Amino acid sequence: MVYQCVASKNGKIKYLFIAFSTKKRTLARIHSPSKGKSQSVRPISKRTPSWLTYSPDEIITQIVIMAKDGLTPSEIGVKLRDEYNIPLVKPILQKSILEVLEEHDLGLTIPEELDNLIKRAKKLQVHLKTHKGDRKNVRSLELIEAKIHRLAKYYKSKGKLQAKWKYSTVVAQLM
Repeated sequence: MVYQCVASKNGKIKYLFIAFSTKKRTLARIHSPSKGKSQSVRPISKRTPSWLTYSPDEIITQIVIMAKDGLTPSEIGVKLRDEYNIPLVKPILQKSILEVLEEHDLGLTIPEELDNLIKRAKKLQVHLKTHKGDRKNVRSLELIEAKIHRLAKYYKSKGKLQAKWKYSTVVAQLM
């Protein structure tokens, strides 16, 4: 909190209260009025922890086993953090979980973020078939599909998605 002294025309001193926020400013969301991030905080240190008892080979085998069980890379990371006390995989292995999966031919056909959006659109389409008058979720589906098209364009430009891949409601039903 800061007070600033300002003199007026009649000689009286007025105090202005100027407050400075200590909160970090964040970018706004695309399709909602809210701001901010709700997520866990990554570890500060990028070094391998001294208390870690797993060798890199054991971590790789755990990653492969979890991927064969059907977990996505982000789910594998959460499980390694929560159950195996491995804060970050990259400082230990010098590569990410996705790179480990690609080495063992378990990589994703489409990026995980895009896949999650397609699954969400599919759930909304099923909902809208039974609730035809739900106009709010019709709009939500339009926004989700806009995000899918925007992400698909980005991943095509980066080469992570085939150039001929195109989203349609039929694609969502097949997944």
